Amino acid sequence: MPEMTELAGQRVVVVGGGYAGTMAANRLRQRADVDITLVNPRPQFVERIRLHQLAAGTGSATVDYRSLLGRGVRLVVDSAEHIDAGARRVLLASGATLDYDFLIYAVGSTGATAMAVPGAAEFAYSVAELEGATRLRYALADVRPDAAITVVGGGLTGIETAAELAERGRSVTLICGGVLGPSLSQRGRRSVAKQLRRLGATVLESAAVGQVRWDCVVLDDGAVLPSAVTVWTAGFGVPDLAARSGLATDALGRLLTDETLTSLDDERIVAAGDAAAPSGQPLRMSCQAAGPLAAHAADTVLRRIAGRAPAALNQAFVGQCISVGRGYGTIQLARTDDTPVNLIIGGRTAASIKEAVCKGTLWALRREAGKPGSYFWLQGGRRPAPRPAGRRVALR
Repeated sequence: MPEMTELAGQRVVVVGGGYAGTMAANRLRQRADVDITLVNPRPQFVERIRLHQLAAGTGSATVDYRSLLGRGVRLVVDSAEHIDAGARRVLLASGATLDYDFLIYAVGSTGATAMAVPGAAEFAYSVAELEGATRLRYALADVRPDAAITVVGGGLTGIETAAELAERGRSVTLICGGVLGPSLSQRGRRSVAKQLRRLGATVLESAAVGQVRWDCVVLDDGAVLPSAVTVWTAGFGVPDLAARSGLATDALGRLLTDETLTSLDDERIVAAGDAAAPSGQPLRMSCQAAGPLAAHAADTVLRRIAGRAPAALNQAFVGQCISVGRGYGTIQLARTDDTPVNLIIGGRTAASIKEAVCKGTLWALRREAGKPGSYFWLQGGRRPAPRPAGRRVALR
């Protein structure tokens, strides 16, 4: 693609105010002539990595945007209903519209709804979003302290939720549907399982849920487990905004992009965070990936505004941080391509590291707000894939 001429006074709309959207909006402030609008359905920033604490009553999970957004970033509390790429316009749920020159698509992810499991949608609670975690907290307050609680899903969210509740004295059963912590090494799984046992949680690795009822969970083998509150943490989904707007997505609904995070349909649309699928090979949905993806997306937009060709994505992982209650944790170390190695850090040291990481995510957002362009990330973990074919509309 030939070099573009510089584009002055550009309007950039960022859809989604999570970790990725907030980072991208702040990083765009490297140019004083860029008009930045952040669209988010809630007036407060949600720390998704703390929602299990909110549900268990061990912490909060919201932060005032005024402490996170840089000066000049306009926050619009609304939901994006449709992206009209041809007109460069976003239709909001309120009926208002926002015109843009560039759009950063950072809608994040949601908890997957287990439509195939009868009763899950009606009777199970989620901790993937603020509203679900809040409802779960109220539900837990309404049942006896010794009531049976079931957490479905043996991934990191399930582990953290089960541990948080068990540490509070709840009678918790964690149903994994497979192995505990499938993204962990054998040593990592042993570390997590050991602490769950210490907290009194029951872990069922080979069991799978066949039905959820209001007062119990029925396993595939017909066994019935009493459950006053059932929490569903198995899997993640993606908002369908891109698909509804006629943009190319992968099977899950993530926006298909090239390695610069630019949509295959339109070079004015750039994706970041959990809802991005660069070359059809998305990174693991995580806060760890959200920051680098967001910074890279903002850099792609800024390079195009400056008339320069954007660079290919280059981001590496270092591992996974899991809190197993407030006083114990497991740090699973990994290769830069995110595959785990059989090396961990466990115990109170790991818990302190996890807490530092949680606080560090907000620190990074605030630093980027005060000094745009200061955020940096580990590189070398992703080998750019061949650029996929698409029906991209060139800049005009």
